[in-house]
Amino acid sequence: MPAGMMPDVRTVSPGVATRTALAAQGFADPRPVGEPDRRHLRRVLSRVQVLQLDSVNVAVRAHYAPLFSRLGAYDRELVDSAAWTHSARRPRMLVECWAHEASLVPVEDWPLLHSGAKPRGWWRHYGRIAESEPALIDDVLAVVKELGPVGAGTIERELSGPAARTPGSWWERSDVKKVCEWLFGIGELTTGARRGFERLYDLSERVLPPEVLHRTVAADVAARELVDRAARAYGIATEPDLRDYYRLSPEVSKRAVAELVEEGTLEPVRVATWRAPAYRHVAARAPRTVEGRALLCPFDPLVWERSRTERLFGFRYRIEIYVPEAKRVHGYYVFPFLLDGALVARVDLKADRAAGILRVQGAFAESDVDLDRVASELAGELGVMASWLGLDRVVVGERGDLALDLRRAI
Repeated sequence: MPAGMMPDVRTVSPGVATRTALAAQGFADPRPVGEPDRRHLRRVLSRVQVLQLDSVNVAVRAHYAPLFSRLGAYDRELVDSAAWTHSARRPRMLVECWAHEASLVPVEDWPLLHSGAKPRGWWRHYGRIAESEPALIDDVLAVVKELGPVGAGTIERELSGPAARTPGSWWERSDVKKVCEWLFGIGELTTGARRGFERLYDLSERVLPPEVLHRTVAADVAARELVDRAARAYGIATEPDLRDYYRLSPEVSKRAVAELVEEGTLEPVRVATWRAPAYRHVAARAPRTVEGRALLCPFDPLVWERSRTERLFGFRYRIEIYVPEAKRVHGYYVFPFLLDGALVARVDLKADRAAGILRVQGAFAESDVDLDRVASELAGELGVMASWLGLDRVVVGERGDLALDLRRAI
């Protein structure tokens, strides 16, 4: 090729891009017949790479929902045992750290996320406390070593007040919590167990196997591996999409993308309706059709990058948790509904555990969809979700242009 000339870039249709993205996220895989087990968990993890954690529990915790979307009803103990228990026969599969946000990731990915490839998060500001009060770091680690897995509240009580372990210390409780988060962020501590949703800190050396804990990875190598994982998870994506998956910095991400293109892992492509250049992972595939249905929580990797969701599906999606109720368009905790490769509706869900009801507080259809079919399929999936959550029935409220059809279908 003459110097200065660029190779032809293949053009990909929007439909192929969407099916590629869905297949990469596991939506072209059939749901298992029978009870899902660790093999199915591994398969989903090989697709999505991370399970984001979030404290909101209005319907179901965020880290459980992507598995339900891809596997159907499964025992949530499958995740709990993989993340927060360990035995010689069943080693821990998942560990908590900062990835996209606070997330569960495969244990073997821990070194990549503590290699320096990823910038430190909001908790980095707490490093000032560590610098000014090094004795507090020692005290926190000593308490965790003795009592861990242990919650921040217990650590606070051990280190403040008349019974403080370091005489005269009287550490501020807020500083203890901040130091716990800082130590979690830098990898000295991780989550040894959960009590409800409370994080119980433990020393990382007691949670991770030595070959993982002591593996060192150069930052540039780790960046390439993280972008490779993001590209596998997305199938086809822009560089900012790939950057966002693990929240890398622009310069680190751009360099890693360029290196992966050079080695042939990523193929530059043009998607007809996308403004930015795109990259297709060499292992990605585009099935002719994608069938099936799924409810997607707001923190599902398929939809968590909102501009990408709009590019792929023509579906404008925003989380309205922090929007005043009177100004919300669709509701507090809204699940998009995926049907045969398209986002066709959305529902605002609440698990009313006291009444045993999955409440559909609002139901909204996209334009130009078959309302009868969408309502029928959505009713079926809501029934599966209610049963999975241990709820007796589904009740549909008044809000939304799909509410009446959905009520009739249920």
